[in-house]
Amino acid sequence: MQNVVLSTRNIDDLINDVANKVVEKIELWKIKPQPEHPTETDRWFNLTELCQYHPDKPTKPTVYGWVNAGTIPVHKGGKKLRFLKSEIDAWLKQGRKKTLAETAAEADAYLNNHKKKGGKL
Repeated sequence: MQNVVLSTRNIDDLINDVANKVVEKIELWKIKPQPEHPTETDRWFNLTELCQYHPDKPTKPTVYGWVNAGTIPVHKGGKKLRFLKSEIDAWLKQGRKKTLAETAAEADAYLNNHKKKGGKL
């Protein structure tokens, strides 16, 4: 038995409607977000890769010392240490030494704020 569809619509209108729906679906498919691929900043380092990436090229015992002291961001998976590149980059940037002008501006802001409150120096 064949499926038969009875319609009072003009065949050209029906074809145009179907074609428009197909085009809509294709456009939606094109803009559908694709699965995210990890970016370079989300790369994971093992201990050896971290030692090579770090600008000072520390030894493994040095990095173990940082991990033990809690100064470096680290993720532990079982017995393995893993380091996320974006976190390491942020950690390295925190170590930037302030310029003399920045230190002077902070001191002036502190003194001005302290004087406004009527406190002693």
